[in-house]
Amino acid sequence: MAKIALGCEPVVGLLTPSKKREYRVTNRLLEGKRPLYAVVFNFVDSRYFNVFATVGGNRVTVYQCLEGGVIAVLQSYIDEDKDESFYTLSWACNIDGTPFLVAGGINGIIRVIDAGNEKIHKSFVGHGDSINEIRTQALKPSLVVSASKDESVRLWNVHTGICILVFAGAGGHRNEVLSVDFHPSDMYRIASCGMDNTVKIWSMKEFWTYVEKSFTWTDLPSKFPTKYVQFPIFIASVHSNYVDCNRWLGDFILSKSVDNEIVLWEPKMKEQSPGEGSVDILQKYPVPECDIWFIKFSCDFHYKSAAIGNREGKIFVWELQSSPPVLIARLSHVQSKSPIRQTAMSFDGSTILSCCEDGTIWRWDVVATS
Repeated sequence: MAKIALGCEPVVGLLTPSKKREYRVTNRLLEGKRPLYAVVFNFVDSRYFNVFATVGGNRVTVYQCLEGGVIAVLQSYIDEDKDESFYTLSWACNIDGTPFLVAGGINGIIRVIDAGNEKIHKSFVGHGDSINEIRTQALKPSLVVSASKDESVRLWNVHTGICILVFAGAGGHRNEVLSVDFHPSDMYRIASCGMDNTVKIWSMKEFWTYVEKSFTWTDLPSKFPTKYVQFPIFIASVHSNYVDCNRWLGDFILSKSVDNEIVLWEPKMKEQSPGEGSVDILQKYPVPECDIWFIKFSCDFHYKSAAIGNREGKIFVWELQSSPPVLIARLSHVQSKSPIRQTAMSFDGSTILSCCEDGTIWRWDVVATS
């Protein structure tokens, strides 16, 4: 297990807003009575950068951000199972470029919705328990990865419906997996984290032929030789509690637990001994009142900044790539009091959305400075 080296004190950001950017509320929608757990902009298709989707209860809703704070409803998909409660969704696309929405939740079934015709393209059954996060491989957006309460992470091909790899077993997570992310440039690498307090880095390099095979497979998906990846290449104990969100920032990792901060750290691998190595904690981004689990942060397309909500309905916007970290803005509104489960930053960071426990969606836009 990777331990923290001595003498490498992390740089902690100050909670005084720099006034670098000012945001104001331009819209607030009440989607329904059920909590909203995820909100995600479409970064997969440049035609739809202003389109976002939310999940709450058994519903997936697609919206468009228009000028002047307007939010237009484009589509709504209601799952056939009224007891389904979706926790996560991700934008993906078919190999012909059709936009897909991939959603999962309490039932453990992944629904791939064709946003072109508003119909289910495929349903993936494989996880033995609820799904906590789904992410798309930006370089190959027909590959998605899912993190589950069943202690596993699975890699799927949305085009063919194949489960290619399962990351679980002897070296796998020992409790619910809460978050997972693809490395931005190294196609073979993913990071996952969860209720066993660890972050694990996995490599698909030696299994990549199976990934390629999944695109040309013509037999039944159930007959595909799904492979188990039992050992991660790195295990880090950066947090002493549940880790519920992790994202790559280049080769570094941003992760958060339930202790009011996001941590930026560098995994330092030992080439000879997989799984071992050390962790260099680089920076900490404080987030007050962020001490309940299942609160996820989001970044703009170029990972310049991150937005995260807290249990009191406030949003903190941090500049990621400055040292010490700079708090760009602290957003609060007298009527926003409910826990914010997830934020979504637009492509350039000029719009921030939050989805809340009380079923509301809030839209904040940058105030143009004269």
